[in-house]
Amino acid sequence: MTQSDPTDNALATIASILDPPASRREPENPAAAERMPVAPPPIPTPPPPIEAHGYCKFGPGPMIAIRFKWTVRLDNGEYYVDETIGENSTPIVTGPMSRESAIQMVDDRESDARRRFEQFKSEMTGRNTAANLARKDNGEA
Repeated sequence: MTQSDPTDNALATIASILDPPASRREPENPAAAERMPVAPPPIPTPPPPIEAHGYCKFGPGPMIAIRFKWTVRLDNGEYYVDETIGENSTPIVTGPMSRESAIQMVDDRESDARRRFEQFKSEMTGRNTAANLARKDNGEA
């Protein structure tokens, strides 16, 4: 008689817990299982609307002192966007406008700033400079 490894017993116990025999059973009446209607997937609910008052985005950049910030605020039922540079600057105010326009303006400004920052960063690292030099060498303007 050979003695089994205690690890084998532990693994068998774990396997029996993770895969109980009831889950391995076939349905008693396979035809009934096929006839059962399948419920349609639930219709996803749209996300709640963005709260405009206080909606805020920051521009990219390594220094807070020169980073842009766009914030939507509600004043007397109308929305305004405050654009600041750094922490202590006087805001440039745009508005009044609709809630949707204010949110769109913040999103557009942030997206445009991020695009320009990435372009500037790539120029600083020389990726665009090398491409421009190669074009000039080929006689292209």
